[in-house]
Amino acid sequence: ARLDLAVGVPATLLIEAANAMADCGIAIAAQDCHHNLSGAHTGDISAEMVADCGARYVIVGHSERRTDHRESDGDIRQKAQAALRAGLTPILCIGETKQQRDDGLTLAILAEQLEHSLPDSPELVIAYEPVWAIGTGLTPTLEDVTKAHAFIRHTLTRRFGEAGSGIRILYGGSVKPSNAGDILAVANVDGALVGGASLKAADLMAICRCVPV
Repeated sequence: ARLDLAVGVPATLLIEAANAMADCGIAIAAQDCHHNLSGAHTGDISAEMVADCGARYVIVGHSERRTDHRESDGDIRQKAQAALRAGLTPILCIGETKQQRDDGLTLAILAEQLEHSLPDSPELVIAYEPVWAIGTGLTPTLEDVTKAHAFIRHTLTRRFGEAGSGIRILYGGSVKPSNAGDILAVANVDGALVGGASLKAADLMAICRCVPV
């Protein structure tokens, strides 16, 4: 199987990273973008600016953006649309908090987030990242991952038809070499959104080697 690898770097490193990776097949992703093409938005970075830096992807809707910057599903949809406008592939993050999980609302939250944040085009990547698993060392059971990803796939095919079956769904949330193999073997898990483990090259490469062939 072919392995597609993208590294999401801070905005200050986008150009340097894109230049460094230009000949090795590793894509570069921005960690966020602004939804407007231009205007008085001091300090923000438009999707077009991200594309000009040489990136191919942009992460939108990461749980930390939702929490720290109070981004709504509507905000995230606008950013995903902006990414597509600029020729980028948006990596759209969705996921439930621990309280929502404990209340049995996981699928309801995923349904709501997908309904209001999906762009008009299926040219995107979805990342399911249970908020309570990010950086905590905790991960859902494989049964939980299976159920969530199957629900996401069903929602995507209902929204986009046959094209929905080809949208990649990544799992994110305390992915590490010790659990990556089991997670990546789950149906409808098409890859991983790696957080802390990506900061160590050896760990990231070990996760890459877990990709089924």
